[in-house]
Amino acid sequence: MTEHLDRKDAEDRLFKAIEDTRVGMLGVSGGEPRHMQPMTAFVERDAGELWFFTYRDTDLTRDVNGSGGHHAMFCLISKDREIYACLGGELEEHFDRERMERYWNPVVAAWYPEGKDDPRLTLMRMRLDDAQIWISEAGPVRFAFEIAKANMTHEQPDLGDRANIQF
Repeated sequence: MTEHLDRKDAEDRLFKAIEDTRVGMLGVSGGEPRHMQPMTAFVERDAGELWFFTYRDTDLTRDVNGSGGHHAMFCLISKDREIYACLGGELEEHFDRERMERYWNPVVAAWYPEGKDDPRLTLMRMRLDDAQIWISEAGPVRFAFEIAKANMTHEQPDLGDRANIQF
């Protein structure tokens, strides 16, 4: 992996991957140890935020509310498997009726059968601090070539780019 990826290009590709894929794994640091869980993300690129629907009584919401916010990680793999990313930031419960209306869709409705007016329904906001992104457009032929070359030259294969992004 090389690190010569332009920041704007990396950021554009990252946000496009989130918008296209939507689902990733979300977890918090601190509090009780818990596994990351699949969540659907809604991107507000200009604000550097991700938004998630959840219930007020979930482990995730209780963990975050127990200390007024938590550092969180959101990890995803793009649908085409060219982008692997891990984003970090502060996660907090933030009820916002306007955003609920904006992001509500049939997929969200399937997970929350009581609808938008369910008193347990809330949103989580993740204010992004940083991200690490790996981009590999190497198809199976290039992958095989790079692995064979690496084994012959004793150098790491060149399968793409990596970028660190600060928001």
